[in-house]
Amino acid sequence: MIQANATGTPDAGKIREYAAILSQLKNELRRKVIGQEEVVGQVLSAILCEGHCLLTGVPGLAKTLLIQSIASLVSLDFKRIQFTPDLMPTDITGATLIQDNDAGDRGFHFLRGPIFANVILADEINRTPPKTQSALMEAMEERQITASGQRLPLPRPFFVLATQNPIEQEGTYPLPVSQLDRFHQSIQIDYPSGDEEFEIVQQTTSAYDATLDPLLSRDQILEAIRLVEAIEISDAMVDYASRVVRRTRPTSPDAPDFVREWISWGAGPRAIQSVLSGARSLAFVAGRARVEPDDLHAIAHSALRHRLLRTYHAEAEGIDIDGVIDRVLESMPDGLYSPPKAEEEETRPSFLQRLLGRG
Repeated sequence: MIQANATGTPDAGKIREYAAILSQLKNELRRKVIGQEEVVGQVLSAILCEGHCLLTGVPGLAKTLLIQSIASLVSLDFKRIQFTPDLMPTDITGATLIQDNDAGDRGFHFLRGPIFANVILADEINRTPPKTQSALMEAMEERQITASGQRLPLPRPFFVLATQNPIEQEGTYPLPVSQLDRFHQSIQIDYPSGDEEFEIVQQTTSAYDATLDPLLSRDQILEAIRLVEAIEISDAMVDYASRVVRRTRPTSPDAPDFVREWISWGAGPRAIQSVLSGARSLAFVAGRARVEPDDLHAIAHSALRHRLLRTYHAEAEGIDIDGVIDRVLESMPDGLYSPPKAEEEETRPSFLQRLLGRG
């Protein structure tokens, strides 16, 4: 068995204890965020890996509300940075200023920016130029920043949870590939179902306002991260995840023909790391001490979709990245992957039927 950081046999009792707390946390989130069950699970899995998340969706889908609500349920220092075209790197990392000290002498003093927190909400990250976006790169990868020639460590745990709008082009700057690769997961947020939208409208057009109390302390989150690192994963599962990622590379001998046609660049080693750590965290949330194939499949799309670049031909044909990932998983000779079944059509009575008592 491979056990990250040689943390020993996972404590099954502790894992079940934290799984119960995380289940309660999800229930509390439902008081603020309606639906988005899969998204909530993916964000929590990234946090348990101390990974960063990029949430993409059109306005009004509760991206910011979701992150703020999760921050309210954990006792961590939370900072929100609103990314705008005039934002400067020092607005994120901090700046060195000349200040008077207690003795009346002047000297240089580093004023820490909002990056010095546990949970960073990078709201609309693609609205700021690459110069400012790059201020996050060292922090995301090395958990430190360099200022005035000094390396300053960031508090742990440290997560960047970023949001972006996929449909606007005016005044936006696509994230560099190197920065995208630093995100543990890229999560797509879709429109709510009819049932969920009905409940959202009811809740947001009334005086209802849920207050969320913290359920996890900083020490508990750090302990949970250590427990996730100890989740067992067999050599066969590590090999399976590696082969899945290698098949996304058009230059790989194992790449299917459709990958060579539709993908110009495949996922790198960080993708394998993200798939494995994400699978561990999903097993942890489920209260299991061992990774199963379904854990790998459940995390594959969010761990890979931002790491694959389509060819010009694929973009012109409207080829969907998630569809490519599905086909990669289906083409694996192991036969472990079963595509999810299509959701059944909604049968909820209309508002008028409810009003008339016919539902």
